[in-house]
This record gives sequence, structure tokens and C-alpha cells, in this order.
Amino acid sequence: MRRLTMMAGAFGVALLMSTGAFAQVPPDPANPNEAIPDALAPPPYGEPINTATAKKAAAAAIAEAEKRKWNGLCVAVVGPSGDLVYFEKQDNCQYASITISQHKARTAARYRRPTLVFERLSGKGPFFAYLPTLDDVIMSRGGNPLIVGGKVIGAIGVSGGSGSQDDVVSQAGVAGLAAK
Repeated sequence: MRRLTMMAGAFGVALLMSTGAFAQVPPDPANPNEAIPDALAPPPYGEPINTATAKKAAAAAIAEAEKRKWNGLCVAVVGPSGDLVYFEKQDNCQYASITISQHKARTAARYRRPTLVFERLSGKGPFFAYLPTLDDVIMSRGGNPLIVGGKVIGAIGVSGGSGSQDDVVSQAGVAGLAAK
């Protein structure tokens, strides 16, 4: 009986001490995520990119890589949902970059922002430690949304070079849609 009383007492103390863990945490004024923006106006999704337009973006990206004598890049173009529409790779592309380029494009399309945004935020400290918990995010530059008429019609992702090389080539693909 004494043992049962001791166990019940220990359980009661543990229960009383643990209730603090369920208390609300006060806001941290240093945390930029605590600020509530006045507006939310991401670009809307538009009609999904078609194959001809996707090929045009990829061709502009590959042309930029070739102009710079960069051989080894993969270029993926996806629709607004992140599903692959067109893929092209240079002969010297590493196998891992096939999937990575698609992942960059998918993230840029689904989140309607360049993957560079995630990369930069991930380096801003513990207030952005939640980023790796977001579904299907890659925090590496080289993925950019394709916006036509103010609407996201898809995204382009490039992999195989350094992050800055991937991003330059990806942005050339974006610019290739604007060229007539």
C-alpha cells in the first residue's frame, strides 16, 4: 500500500510540474514571423504551361548554359501544380540533377516563389527553422516561377552546376518567355 501511495504521489508531482509545458508561449518581438502583414497578394495561378511554351523556356535556359560553356545541366519545366511538362538535359549532366531540377521547379511552382527565397530564409537563424518541415520544399537556388500576364503558368528548375550557375540559367529560361 505504501508503494502505491508513493507512486501516486510521484505521478501527481510529475503531472503538476508538466502543466507548464502546455502553457502558451508569449510572442517574441524579435521574431519576424510574429508580424502580421497588412496584405496577401501572391500571383494567381493561370492556365497551365503547354509543351511548346515549356520547350521555349528550356531552350532559352540551355542556350544560356551553352553561351557560358557550362555543360552538365538539367532543365525541368513544370505546370502550376508542379507536374513535369518538359525536361531537357545536357550530355554531361549528373544523374542526381535530373530529380533535383524537377524538385526545384516543383517547389517554385507550388509555392509561387523562387527557391532562392527559401535558401536565403534558411540562413536567417532559428526563427526560420520551420522551413524544412514544409512539404516538398527544396532550399537551393535554381527554381523560378514562370509568370505570364501576372499569372503563374508553371516554373523552371535547373540543376547540375553551382547554385549561382543554376539560378542564372533558370532565370534565362524565365526571360526566354518574355522574348518574342
